[in-house]
Amino acid sequence: MSTDPRDVGLRALLPYLREHRAALVAVAVLSLFRAGGTLLQPLLTRSVLDGVGRGPIWPTVGLLVVVLLVVAVLDGCRDYLLARTAEGMVLSARTRLAAHLLRLPIAEYDSRRTGDLLSRVGADTTLLRAVVTSGLFETVTGAVMVVGAAAGMVVIDPFLFLVTIVGVGVGLTIALTFARRVRPAAREAQARIGEMTAAVERAISAARTIRASNAQARETAGVGEAARGAYRAGLRMARLQALVGPAAATAVQAAFLVVVGVGGARVASGAISVGDLVAFVLFLFFLVMPLGQAIHAYTQVQAGLGALQRIEEMFELPDEETFDRPSAAVVSRAAPAVELSGVSFGYADGPPILHDVSFAVPFGTRTALVGPSGAGKSTVLALIERFYEVDSGAIRLGGADIRALSREELRSHLGYVEQEAPVLAGTIRENLLLTVPEATERQMLDVLATVNLSDIVARTPAGLDAQVGEGGVLLSGGERQRLAIARTLLAAPAVLLLDEPTSNLDARNETALRQAIDAVSADRTLIVVAHRLSTVVDADQIVVLDGGRVVALGRHDELTATSPLYRELAATQLLVLTAD
Repeated sequence: MSTDPRDVGLRALLPYLREHRAALVAVAVLSLFRAGGTLLQPLLTRSVLDGVGRGPIWPTVGLLVVVLLVVAVLDGCRDYLLARTAEGMVLSARTRLAAHLLRLPIAEYDSRRTGDLLSRVGADTTLLRAVVTSGLFETVTGAVMVVGAAAGMVVIDPFLFLVTIVGVGVGLTIALTFARRVRPAAREAQARIGEMTAAVERAISAARTIRASNAQARETAGVGEAARGAYRAGLRMARLQALVGPAAATAVQAAFLVVVGVGGARVASGAISVGDLVAFVLFLFFLVMPLGQAIHAYTQVQAGLGALQRIEEMFELPDEETFDRPSAAVVSRAAPAVELSGVSFGYADGPPILHDVSFAVPFGTRTALVGPSGAGKSTVLALIERFYEVDSGAIRLGGADIRALSREELRSHLGYVEQEAPVLAGTIRENLLLTVPEATERQMLDVLATVNLSDIVARTPAGLDAQVGEGGVLLSGGERQRLAIARTLLAAPAVLLLDEPTSNLDARNETALRQAIDAVSADRTLIVVAHRLSTVVDADQIVVLDGGRVVALGRHDELTATSPLYRELAATQLLVLTAD
């Protein structure tokens, strides 16, 4: 597998590590003391062995015991502090990534799968933990141990050290050869996990549709195929790691056998003492064990960097605010509330949706957008909200080009209810407070009454704290739509954008909602997308769209007389009503 030219390096970890530099310095200090205590043990052991029969050895034995206990305490403190730091780093990465994802342009969500984004926040950030706990600091402290152990071995017997290091070097070279291939394999494994998560998310989010279509087996097969892709990528990772481990272990065993054989011969010849040999063997373990840990740590770091690249890919995407170029533009009531001038637009890699669309909406009036499906009605509302940027032309709010306003300021003037307005999992209260966190209970009850939803509060002792279920599943379709409208009305915006607000309402609730809209439209501007012409016949202005173009504009009576398309739409709906 080729290496991605955009591979991130350890430098990309610095922003995450910098936040915890005080804790990391403490860990480094503890690690150095721990390494010093560990390297002291072979020397104390040699003193004990060489001192047998020559004098009292208990003071040295006591010191050795104390060193062992101190090293154990330092180990515990360091490991806890390191684990806490790693968890803090993961927390920081997750919160930063989640905040960035929530600010991405809407077009990015159109082109990416939700499950893959969730995987980056969950699975990918988890791998950063291993980079710290068993990665960087194992490598750093291991280096200290290796240098100290090598120095001790050279002091005891330089010849035996040279013999040992040749065998260790061969094994380590082989291990590192395989370890370097871990990062691209890890990146591939994380990508496959993202695809699997996306497949599961797709299936679960449409569980009712899938069961109603008897499509469980097909969807299960799709999830299974994605899971098998993750399994195969995981196996490739496992094979590489399985090759690294035995190579390092072979180096350890070979070095030990060489030391025992050659070292035993040198003891027999009198070149070194038994204590020297035992100390050398202990130093050998303190040399090869950190080297083995360092190789394992290297693979962990490579896996973490593979995941980090997927995280950094998200941070490289500019958020919505990046495109803001706010100026001194002022929203004025002397100009139309909303005005489209020669607006053309097409979604990325798709055909044009709107062609030279122009119309104006005066303050305090109600404008309806009608036309056949695919005419571009909902797209107009999305462009007013600046979910997308126009390809040409301009949209003005109160005379100010919306591109001259920050999105935050623009949306503070607008209220928007989508055609399939989402109800968030949680309570009625939490859904209402989404737009106005400081709203009082009285205000929430009043706005629910406005959209004829008082009964959902009255029918349960929980009142406003009643659960609505995942996606509002505990509410009917009409109740979900009205709750979304109530949520928007609570913010009392100057301009309301309603995308098919009555699509899920029965005749009784549609009448109640029309009355509510009439009540709130007295002091604000409404732009309503409607398929049911009965809901907009009394609009101040009706814009008829067809094929992304404005083909007619006027009031209901005028259009019935002058627009063949509008007359056809009205006649068709009258026939439907008659058939009912």
